[in-house]
Order: sequence, then structure tokens, then C-alpha cells
Amino acid sequence: MSGILSGIKVLDFGRYIAGPYCATLLGDMGAEVIRVEKREGSEDRFVQPFRPGAGAGEGGEGTMFLQLNRNKRGMTLDPMSEEGRKVVRAMVAKADVVVANLPPQTLKAMGLDYETLSAINPGIILTTVSAFGHGGPYSNRVGFDGVAQAMCGAAHLTGHADEPMKSYAPWVDFGTASLAAFGTMAALFERQKTGKGQVVEGALLATALNFFNFHLIEQSLRQTNREGIGNRSPYAGPVDIFKAKDGWIMVQCIGQPLFKRWAKLMGEDHWLTDPRFKDDLARGDNGEVLSERMGKWCAERTVAAALDELDAARIPAGPVYTPQQALDDPHIKAMGYLHPMGFPGIDGEAPLMETPVRLSGSPGEIRHRAPLLGEHTADILSEYGYSDEDIRSLRAQNII
Repeated sequence: MSGILSGIKVLDFGRYIAGPYCATLLGDMGAEVIRVEKREGSEDRFVQPFRPGAGAGEGGEGTMFLQLNRNKRGMTLDPMSEEGRKVVRAMVAKADVVVANLPPQTLKAMGLDYETLSAINPGIILTTVSAFGHGGPYSNRVGFDGVAQAMCGAAHLTGHADEPMKSYAPWVDFGTASLAAFGTMAALFERQKTGKGQVVEGALLATALNFFNFHLIEQSLRQTNREGIGNRSPYAGPVDIFKAKDGWIMVQCIGQPLFKRWAKLMGEDHWLTDPRFKDDLARGDNGEVLSERMGKWCAERTVAAALDELDAARIPAGPVYTPQQALDDPHIKAMGYLHPMGFPGIDGEAPLMETPVRLSGSPGEIRHRAPLLGEHTADILSEYGYSDEDIRSLRAQNII
């Protein structure tokens, strides 16, 4: 099946999550994506390895790399050398998009800054991701997902008053990658009208502020100065994680209709006339009382029994899974969200999450596994006019 972006060529100089996953989403939608790595392999190739201490192609690749680099061909290149920069220029001339989450000075040194790229190819789109964006006092600082979670206020409110807590999932990275892919596709659409490329700039802090924005609006307008209250919600109740006889469940009662259903489920109408629980905000302010009542109800039931009753009452709830339980969930299996795929050097198959948004007529798809280190270097260079002798010469000079 040819995807929406079939015929679009993407050069991926990304690292870790935000850049590579942006290119992954473009690849899922049919773009031809070439992942360009250092000769020894980029750092993100080896994060959370299957076999610690093993080399590339022997199980040393990390779980993150397999997820974020499917549907890509891979090559190695030293773009800091003159010969390497010549290769970059040859590839840019025929590319549509360059993805690079690298500092501005590094982009310049590699010949990947927009001024250099557009001089070669006026239609090129440069998609960059940085920690803090360009133009402010932090522009040259480095940062990861957790730093942005901390600086937007999320870690402060996620934990407890005496212990801020970041999310285990790198939502800032994946959110930034998704927004960068959205911006890239918008830029491609604009290029159809103007013929010109442009810069698409994502930033971890910008994403974090966006996802956390309505909490910041509340603080600005009401000066609430909220502190972390664990799994409870300051805006509604009962909202919390509760312990059942054989596990834990998450319950989220938000809005008056759901609160009425909850009171009916408890068999206790007095909750509806108590002024402490007159609306969502009041229920959030007095959430400890609601959580205590709900906790007693859950403690008398198994996870399955509690969820059945909550579902019958149409109250949003779900089990708190371990990673293994998530893998075993019948709905996740029935939906086909996780795509099994092998990789050299590992036993079994890695369950890769599919493109997380489904299009009915032209869906994204996982076509092939992530590349081995330098797996397609020779093939790619030959497509750009390099002879076998040229390629041997580049290897001898440690350019590839």
C-alpha cells in the first residue's frame, strides 16, 4: 500500500525520541526515511538494550530504537568532515525534509542550518527540535523530557507536596515529535502552493507548556498555588487510584451526571445534598472524603467485580496494569495495537505500537524493522550517484 506521503524523501539526523519519532510518523504515512547515524552508532541506538554489553546487531540495540526507527533505512556518515558534508549536500538536493533535533551550532557545523539547506534546495523543509526553543535566554541550554516536565509545573503537581514526581512515560518527547510531524505535514501542504520550504521548530518546553496550559491559566487568574495531591484530582471527585482485594483501579468521576451515578452506586443520596460536594471544584477541594468512601467500596471487591459494577453504572474506570498485564490485555490484543516484529540478535518478537491514529482510507503502517547500523549505506549512496569505488574510498577515509 502506498501511503499519503509516498514520494516524500526525509533525511533523519535525529537523536533519542523527539526527532526520530517525528520522522517515524512521516515514515508510517509512506515517506521514504533515511536515518543518518554516526559511524559508531548514535547514542539512542543503545538505550535500554535487549542484551546489555552486546554490540550492534547482536542484541545490543535498545527497545527505544526499535520503536522509533521502524520504516527507515539506515546509513552511517561523518557529516563533520568535508567529504561527509559533500554527501549531505548531494542528499539534500533530492530531499523534501530534513529532521534534526540538534543545537544550532551543530546544525551549522554539519551544514544542516536552513540557510545552507535552502541554498542547495529552496523547497527543503527543516524540522528542528530543541529543549527550549530559539530566542530566549535558555536557547543554548540542553534538556530532556524530564526537565520540561519539571519546568512547566507538571512534576510539582504530579507528586506530593513534599516530593515532586515526573511521569515515567516521556510524554513531552512524544508530544513534541507528534507536533513536529504535524508541522512538517502542514509545511509540505504549504509548499504545494508556494514551492518554497521553511523551518518547522518544535521545543520540549513549548510542548510541556501546551499540555499543561489550563493549569497555568488557573494559576494566573486565580492564584490557587496548588500543591501535589498524588492521584486525586483538585478539580473533581472521586478521582483517585484505589486498592481492591487483588489489585488497583483508577476511577474518574468528573461532572455532575457522573457524580449522581456514583452516589447511586454507593446507595447514598446524602452526597448529592452535602454542600461540600455541590460541584466539581468543591468535590476536588474535599476529595479526601470521597476517596475514603470509594476506597472502602473498592476494598470489598476484586478488581474484576469493581470494574463490572462501575461499567454498569457508566463510570469511567480501569485497572492499574503492570507492563506485562498491558501486553496481555484482551482489548489491546483485539485492537491489534501492538505489531510483533523480529530484529537480528534478539529472541522473539518486539511488540511495536502501530501508528497511534488510524485513517480509514489511507492508514499508516509498519512495513519493516529498524535498520542495523549502516545496513543500507552502500545502497543509499549508490542511489545518489556514488560508484562502488567512491564508496570504498569513503569507507577507507572513515567517512562512512
